[in-house]
Amino acid sequence: MEYFNYEKVAQEAGISADQLTQLCQVIEHEFPNDRMLFELHVLRACMAVVQGAVTIEEILRENDNHY
Repeated sequence: MEYFNYEKVAQEAGISADQLTQLCQVIEHEFPNDRMLFELHVLRACMAVVQGAVTIEEILRENDNHY
């Protein structure tokens, strides 16, 4: 079941498939048992990139240090 179409927003943000996979791995680590929260947080991260609040590189770099 898909709750949110975060893939479409990721495309709009110019996030590559590899970057999206990395982002999903980071967020899945935070929400391993809740698919809806996982998808919501991926969507919110992608929307932040679309809005110019952050870059995908910044998100991934920040989370490199946590895991």
